[in-house]
Amino acid sequence: MGRTITVDLIDRVKADAREVLRDARRRLPHLAYADLRLEVSEGKAAAAENGESRFSGDDYGFAAGVRVLAGERMVAPGWVGLTLGSADLADLPRRLREALERAYHRAMVNGELKATAREKFGPLGEALADTRLHPIDVREDTVPAVYAIDPRTLPLAEMVAFTTDVSRRVAAAGPAPKYNYISTMTQLSRELFASTEGALIDQSFALTQGMCLVVGVDGDVSQELYDVLGHQRGWEILTDGVDDPLLGFPPFVDFSLAMARESVELARAPALPTSEREEVVVTDPHYNTLVSHEIVGHPVELDRALKMETAYAGRSWLLAGLDEHQVGRQIASPLVSAYSDPALPGYGHYVYDHEGTPARRVTHIERGVLRGFMNSRQTAAVFGGAPNGHFKATDAALVPLIRMSNTVFSRGERDAGDIVREVDRGWYLVGHRIPSIAESRENFRISARKVYEIRNGQLGRLYRDGGIMADTREYLMNVDAVGSDFRLYPIPNCGKGQPMQSKKLGNGGPTMRSRARLAGG
Repeated sequence: MGRTITVDLIDRVKADAREVLRDARRRLPHLAYADLRLEVSEGKAAAAENGESRFSGDDYGFAAGVRVLAGERMVAPGWVGLTLGSADLADLPRRLREALERAYHRAMVNGELKATAREKFGPLGEALADTRLHPIDVREDTVPAVYAIDPRTLPLAEMVAFTTDVSRRVAAAGPAPKYNYISTMTQLSRELFASTEGALIDQSFALTQGMCLVVGVDGDVSQELYDVLGHQRGWEILTDGVDDPLLGFPPFVDFSLAMARESVELARAPALPTSEREEVVVTDPHYNTLVSHEIVGHPVELDRALKMETAYAGRSWLLAGLDEHQVGRQIASPLVSAYSDPALPGYGHYVYDHEGTPARRVTHIERGVLRGFMNSRQTAAVFGGAPNGHFKATDAALVPLIRMSNTVFSRGERDAGDIVREVDRGWYLVGHRIPSIAESRENFRISARKVYEIRNGQLGRLYRDGGIMADTREYLMNVDAVGSDFRLYPIPNCGKGQPMQSKKLGNGGPTMRSRARLAGG
């Protein structure tokens, strides 16, 4: 085996991964299940500040993760993660075998401790049970990446020149944009999943992103704006833009110049006042991207709802207990529906999750009624329902968590312009900035990039530094109009877990109208 780390390495380790798992089933008593994940990525990145190159790099990532379910008196999990390098290639099967055996011994000890605790604590101990995985359709499959320009073939010097030129053009846009930081990245990754059930799934992903941070200044007022464009495609999305019916961006230089102009426009605008009472608010698709993320997406992650991550990320108001929850109950207006769908394009697209489950659309809210959660095989076995393929990790060495794919509000039937024109007095929120969410997501405050007053159905004065705050259920119940202008946007840095895993995913929705208090800056 060669000593160069490339995504083609996956071809050479498939047979080894399968044999390691077969050997474990033969040798290790009380082993109920094991799976193995391997990931290799090749990527490039560049950054520029105020027209000067600041950073560039070309690197690889190589990691593995093992899960084992085993136990004599009770079945429990054991996990091991490995961050690997070229020195590990010469004896990779041995490294994988050792990792699997360590995970097995951890599972066996975990099972014994659970059994002892169950016996010791009487009725309280009855809460402990064998770790079970809901059955799935076990697959062997290969999923290729999609791109026009292979990230591996892009010369780093060309990437640096492009990134620096975008920064230089933003800096030259005028005296008011005082600062900019531009970064780009493009990568190709390949993931292998194998299990003792017979799964063997090989998935590849291309991913390209451009980030623009710009500060506009007018007198004593400054406005910092930050946003990204990105897609599971090659370098072509930055040079040419994206023209998808659901996911669209201009070329990256136009995207960045528009942000520079917007930062100056906002610096010249007054701060939004805080209102004493609820007012009519109309929110655009970009703003609703963060609303769908924070008040729908996170609360319907079933590990959060089942209190598996309460200590470091909070709970969900949608599920107080296995017999006390909101499923089947009205939590929103009949105009509101929401779902997660890995089949949609963009950052949240994939075919299989990180335990080999075929990914599928899951409806969370159907005409205002809560219907279901994103889950894993384990949480599906606990709460019921079929696994829907939302168990993901940001690195093969890390334990997967239940994560959003593309979590969105459904498209409505109304013209977005009519939704605004019907408002005599209200507010129009454009773009999202910063969320502040309650521990159980039962209320929220989310700021907007821009807020316009609405007077007699027309957009009026522009305001900066503000957003809305509301009780989640009341806000969703008050929705009285949903537009047909559905759009998807990338979320580049959703954080969850301990240690923190920052994941790229997708959110979106259409224009919506509800009631909320204004939260001024």
